Amino acid sequence: MLANLEQHYASWVEAARLLLPGRLTWKSVAGREYLYRIVNGRGHGRSLGPRSAATERLYEAAAVARQSADALWLLLRREGALYRALRLPRISSAAAQLLREFDLHGLMGNTLMVVGTNAIAAYEIEARSRFATAAGVDSTQDFDLTWVAAEARQTTLSSIGAAPRTILDVMKRVDATYTVNTERTFQARNAVGYEVELLMPKSLERTLPRTEQLCPFGLPEQDWLLPGRRVEHVVCGLDGLPARIVAPDPRRFALQKLWLADKPGRNPLKRPKDRKQGELLLVAVAQRMPDYPLDDEFRTDLPEPLQVYFDEWHLRSR
Repeated sequence: MLANLEQHYASWVEAARLLLPGRLTWKSVAGREYLYRIVNGRGHGRSLGPRSAATERLYEAAAVARQSADALWLLLRREGALYRALRLPRISSAAAQLLREFDLHGLMGNTLMVVGTNAIAAYEIEARSRFATAAGVDSTQDFDLTWVAAEARQTTLSSIGAAPRTILDVMKRVDATYTVNTERTFQARNAVGYEVELLMPKSLERTLPRTEQLCPFGLPEQDWLLPGRRVEHVVCGLDGLPARIVAPDPRRFALQKLWLADKPGRNPLKRPKDRKQGELLLVAVAQRMPDYPLDDEFRTDLPEPLQVYFDEWHLRSR
């Protein structure tokens, strides 16, 4: 079921991206028909040219993409119901909505990566084990992302008229009430208080475009999550609708969680959860993720602060 879900989700994204710039329609201007791309709800758009063989092909391709996207979405809803019945790892519906929109704009994995508790769902699928759910450390009321673009990027459709040009613009396509928290400018909140935080590796600070409205500051510990082999899985929200998660190497994520639990200034209410997530994930990696060996070669590539936690865990696990 998971393999089918991932295949159908990838096909839906491909079809939906063709429709994302806006719907196509014919307009009569001075007695001649033109193909227009409508880019907002007020009917504003731009002309793609007069009716011709080329514009008719564009219109027909969009119609086919619409049919395909609608059929695939219906299939995904059915698979999502089965996903829920099987009690597979889920994230909040708000997080899933945002992930889908980021994915449609080509941001997942290229520009953004999921960190924090939402990444646990992908790790549980990779391990084929509900290790975090059983321990009650898989829930969260916010959403953490980290910037991973090695060079300044804009959204995939930034060259199109009214297309979103910043991460916040993409978020507003999901919920127009998202605004930047003026006291914590790396955080956006919507009208019901759902929080989304954009984190930044210290080494990538200069790659954030000046147009971005979210302003994270560089954190060395986010750099620790960039190397390694990332985990990528399609998961469902609580509403049963799918989204793709791209998360850091689970070994590095787990060790960074152990480090966070001891970080000076860390919210004391978060420390126990950080430590428990890190410990449980390392056990899951050792027992159920053979593609992620916890060996000397892996240790050698770790930054020194994480080597300390790796050695401590290794001694305890003997």
